[in-house]
Amino acid sequence: MTEIPTSSRGRASRRGPRTRGQRVRRALLWTLLIAVVGVGSSGYWSYSRIDGNIKGVDLDKALGDDRPPRRPTTGQNLLVLGSDSRAGANGALDGGTVAGARSDTALVVHIPEGRTRATAISIPRDTLVTRPVCRKPDGGTAPSAQRVMFNSVYAQYGPACVVKTVETMSGVRLDHYMEIDFAGFKDLVDAIGGVTVHLDEPIENGPGGLDLAAGPQRLNGTQSLAYVRTRYGVKDGSDLGRIGNQQKFLMALLTEVKKQDLLGSPAKTYKIADSATKALTTDSDLASLTALSEFARSMNGVDPAAMETIMLPVAYDKQDPNRVVAAEPNASRLWQAIRADLPIPESAKRSPATGG
Repeated sequence: MTEIPTSSRGRASRRGPRTRGQRVRRALLWTLLIAVVGVGSSGYWSYSRIDGNIKGVDLDKALGDDRPPRRPTTGQNLLVLGSDSRAGANGALDGGTVAGARSDTALVVHIPEGRTRATAISIPRDTLVTRPVCRKPDGGTAPSAQRVMFNSVYAQYGPACVVKTVETMSGVRLDHYMEIDFAGFKDLVDAIGGVTVHLDEPIENGPGGLDLAAGPQRLNGTQSLAYVRTRYGVKDGSDLGRIGNQQKFLMALLTEVKKQDLLGSPAKTYKIADSATKALTTDSDLASLTALSEFARSMNGVDPAAMETIMLPVAYDKQDPNRVVAAEPNASRLWQAIRADLPIPESAKRSPATGG
């Protein structure tokens, strides 16, 4: 779901002002927000169960006071991670060979003063970054490290370290955190009766024996999970093919939600909210339906169609062409605009790795 491939074989090119990757980032964020707003009106009978689904991370306790200062405005900065968990039964699709979880998508969503617009900044998973000092899962401390691949931070040290890494590289204080487990969409797909995707070419010998012919295919939850993970039998077999599958699937999921008018029925609203919240982890301040609903309602003035989506400007690393690094001075100009709550200059949007 990133915009930069993990292999130099699949270097991306610009395809106009609004790419499929940009649309899927809107889909990911707004599908979640629609779900939490809808459940706010579904009644107490469903509240307590769904409320208990949400997992919370106490970022203030984990990060302490060594953070960028809060701005004295009503603006908000939100880190959204899409993670791909391979724990438990989910790992069966890979033959049990992959464990843990990885962050496939990272978005810094900036909502300026007044909350009438928003900007989503995508950080490519293969960006080499400087990881700050972080706490280990066992309670110890990991020293700072340079030239660390961005998505490895989550896998090794968890969400608090990802937040600290983003704050260190950007100087932007992150007010909230949301993590969506991609495997959690399996139950959501089954709850809505499946999702139809259109395949440009067949998929053969995918995870769990997935075999799909070209053309429109109606996928259940298990098939959907295998589909978004496969890269074998797709294009050149690189990670770029899998990324394209994830983008196509999320767009198809959003289309299905809109077509069925799921939010117009309390029973269906419950099902979609139950599935969505099971896949959701937030910072402790948002870890309840009440808090999520209030936050989503505060964004009612933001038009999703007008959300600006930008990729962090990156260039291919000179030492390793399969990795990217922040392109300067463009990246610094981007973060400076976010910190100052100012419009982002065009020069800050240009990414040498994509030729634009």
